Amino acid sequence: MGNVFTPEKTNTVSGSSHRIPAAFSDIPRFENPVWLSSPTMHGDELRFVEEAYRTNWMSTIGANIDAIEEQICRKVGCGYAVGLNCGTSAIHLALRLAGIKPGDKVFCSDLTFDATVNPVSYEGGKQIFIDSEYETWNMDPEALERAFKLYPDVKIVIAANLYGTPAKMDEIRAVCDAHNAILIEDAAESLGAVYKGRQTGSFGKYNAISFNGNKIITGSAGGMILTDDPEAAKKARKWSTQSRENAPWYQHRELGYNYRMSNVVAGVVRGQIPYLDDHISRKKEIYFRYKEGLKDMPVSMNPYIAGVMEPNFWLSCILIDRDAMCEQVRSDSEAFYRKSKSGTTCPTEIFEKLMAHNAQARPIWKPMHMQPLYRTNPFVAAKTPAGEPGGFDVGADIFERGLCLPSDNKMTPEQQEIIIEIIRRCFTQVE
Repeated sequence: MGNVFTPEKTNTVSGSSHRIPAAFSDIPRFENPVWLSSPTMHGDELRFVEEAYRTNWMSTIGANIDAIEEQICRKVGCGYAVGLNCGTSAIHLALRLAGIKPGDKVFCSDLTFDATVNPVSYEGGKQIFIDSEYETWNMDPEALERAFKLYPDVKIVIAANLYGTPAKMDEIRAVCDAHNAILIEDAAESLGAVYKGRQTGSFGKYNAISFNGNKIITGSAGGMILTDDPEAAKKARKWSTQSRENAPWYQHRELGYNYRMSNVVAGVVRGQIPYLDDHISRKKEIYFRYKEGLKDMPVSMNPYIAGVMEPNFWLSCILIDRDAMCEQVRSDSEAFYRKSKSGTTCPTEIFEKLMAHNAQARPIWKPMHMQPLYRTNPFVAAKTPAGEPGGFDVGADIFERGLCLPSDNKMTPEQQEIIIEIIRRCFTQVE
């Protein structure tokens, strides 16, 4: 039965089948997990949380919220910030401010987390997904321009900055302006990143950031909507507190939401903000250690345009060269691969081997148009490699060949060297 092949099988949801094969047995398993991106706390956070507790400001107003709204405005360079319970709420309120109505179509980044696009459905809208380009992995401005020719009535665009790398915001804004469309920038992953000398989170008419537990700085939860429009900020603040009117009783003239940030969560964020640049510096070191350690392997790092943009390097990712890919098949919940020769591997194998050694990796975001929830939605593809318009699915290709590597800024250089060795060995070892 030596010619019968049983493919490796990975449950990419639970990771339950991971094991260390003989060819990797000399590499020690990490005693404690090396995380993809976990919170990095400094102690200052407790001071502001305790202040909220001591002064009894435990609800959705207080000094911590006031402070971080002002500090983020100063950092990003926007006029107004409204603290919310999460970044998804910020996108939802941005859509309401943009005037979305049931049945409206909205152009959305395709290669992103579904929190970028789900709020369109909250308002009864319809997402039209725009493919990525290879220079940044973000929304392709040329595909966006073609999308407007196909759907000229669209008036809202949501563009995300993937893994901390800015999209080509000048080009995207120019397309939006030419078609009288409102740009919403999803900067949930890119706080602190810079494009042409300007901070992300400031390019849209309305912008969203996140303080989720895995982000560059965190409050354990939380987010903000950012804008230069004082009336929009006033509306967002009102909507986020159940649209309560200025009356001695609970008076409501319009629909509102329980979206306001807690002063306790804001205390954690307040303690994190001074360390934002330090976190970015550490993430950058991780990125370039991977880049150096894998420079002679058939992979490339998640890209950015040097001299034009400076990412926050939130997650370090790799893209395997096409001719170095072994066979790989994915269902909606499982992945299979078959490796027949040295010099090849696939994201599924690297993912499996890293997880077996207690190092957390993650597949690239699965494009929205491939998700069961959105498979019937329109999708506007990028140009083919030969330059013809449409027909080439860049996002699906990045998902197929890409992988997010352990990027925790508490990971030591020694731990990262072991991770690099595991990746290198995936190319050289055939079981």
